Amino acid sequence: MAIATHQESRILAIWNEHLEIAKTLPKLASAVSSAVDIIYSSMAAGGQLLIAGNGGSAADAQHIAAELTGRFFLERRPFRALALHANTSSLTAVGNDYGYDQVFAREVTAHGRPGDVLLAISTSGNSPNVLRAIESARQLKLIVIGLTGETGGQMRSVCDLCLCVPCKSTPRMQEMHITIGHTICELLEERLAKL
Repeated sequence: MAIATHQESRILAIWNEHLEIAKTLPKLASAVSSAVDIIYSSMAAGGQLLIAGNGGSAADAQHIAAELTGRFFLERRPFRALALHANTSSLTAVGNDYGYDQVFAREVTAHGRPGDVLLAISTSGNSPNVLRAIESARQLKLIVIGLTGETGGQMRSVCDLCLCVPCKSTPRMQEMHITIGHTICELLEERLAKL
């Protein structure tokens, strides 16, 4: 019983930490609104959203792309969104032939067009392959939105808009990232479905 009590205490501590960090999200409301406007303007003009991230951030990238190409709440046409890691043959070929730091940059160069948006996700803001993707996006005149953590890392200064969750814990940060991703998807769907 003592183990269960200790375990339940840990569960409550984790959830309370989550709730405390979630209380900081209103500080990002204006920036998230700007992100929605940027992506909406691109998609309304025929553009697409490219999303890059590693590990849990790759899972978030794929999750967000799925919500947009499938549906969130509404029955509507699919919206153009692509998680850049999802083609494993391309990922491994580029990683093998050019180096892992180039896996997203090559995908951005292949698929990105001026006016498209890159959503770059990195909890540290310093992932080399995400930073290279941002460089490629800049060369192609894509708009870059960053989704990162407390300091923003190197991404903070190279994104058009950088959403920095005020948190040091990677798991809690990722929980906030998907909350922000869901918010963006819901608002985009409401607006784009009317077109």
